Amino acid sequence: MSASPAMPSIAMIGLGNMGSRMGGRLRDAGHVVHGSDVVDGRAAQLGLEPAAGTGAATAAADIVLLSLPSDAAIATAMAGPDGVIGAARPGQLVIDLSTATPGNAARWERELEARGAAFLDAGISGGPGGADAGTLTLMVGGRAELIERAQGVFDVIGSRVFHCGAAGAGHATKVVNNYLNGMNLAATAEALVVGVKAGLDPRQLLEVINASTGANWASEHRFPRIVEGDYIEGGLTNALMAKDLDLYLGLADALDVPAALGAACRTTFTVAMATGYRDRVSNTVVDAIGDLAGGVRVQPDGDRPKDTT
Repeated sequence: MSASPAMPSIAMIGLGNMGSRMGGRLRDAGHVVHGSDVVDGRAAQLGLEPAAGTGAATAAADIVLLSLPSDAAIATAMAGPDGVIGAARPGQLVIDLSTATPGNAARWERELEARGAAFLDAGISGGPGGADAGTLTLMVGGRAELIERAQGVFDVIGSRVFHCGAAGAGHATKVVNNYLNGMNLAATAEALVVGVKAGLDPRQLLEVINASTGANWASEHRFPRIVEGDYIEGGLTNALMAKDLDLYLGLADALDVPAALGAACRTTFTVAMATGYRDRVSNTVVDAIGDLAGGVRVQPDGDRPKDTT
């Protein structure tokens, strides 16, 4: 099966929570999607074209997308013995959709351009729901003229595209955004636990917050469901949130910017990991805080979910 010139073939490197969804949308839109993942058989399970490895997927595609969980995984996929760079050819476009250290992007751009290929870093926001719906926000770094080449892909997976600057600017924007995401989540979780322990009704407290100056994304979009017992499973885990906060702290340190609040936020998710919530969705940070507060839960009596750990 081959894609028409107007419908470039895709390599999807990394078929986890986000990569699987984006790959599925691109397949459904008519692209041939060659999948590669550390889990054997994952591509076939998802209905994608199985590739023998990262290099084989790259060789088969016009556009290569990466959606990977860490800098180490990206480095292996890019520069390893079966990596993207070794298999890249002139005219290809490689887009890193991961959350990663911004400073690494210039290296990937330089090494791919030496082989005649091109590179964009494109942080994404919107979570699994946005990936399913094709409404992700994309924060792109790299040469502006490359965005037009990527637009057909971006239109399938996202609804808003921002060109943030040179290589690394997309990742930097995503890292800063994810810091605020984590801060809003941790701060709202702590505030709800304090309120409940003070005898306040969590639903009414949340309603007041969202009508007042304390309103934020977490209070408006996450906690109305959390207080009803729906933790919105499937999103970023506490471990991955901590990793993203490490990226933010590393960026702030490299720029000599004090990040005391970032460090405190990272500590909150460290506690969540240490108290049994490492691989649970990051919304469960509210239960980790509640555990330390004596077993407080922000659901009213009778609405508390069963333990799913």
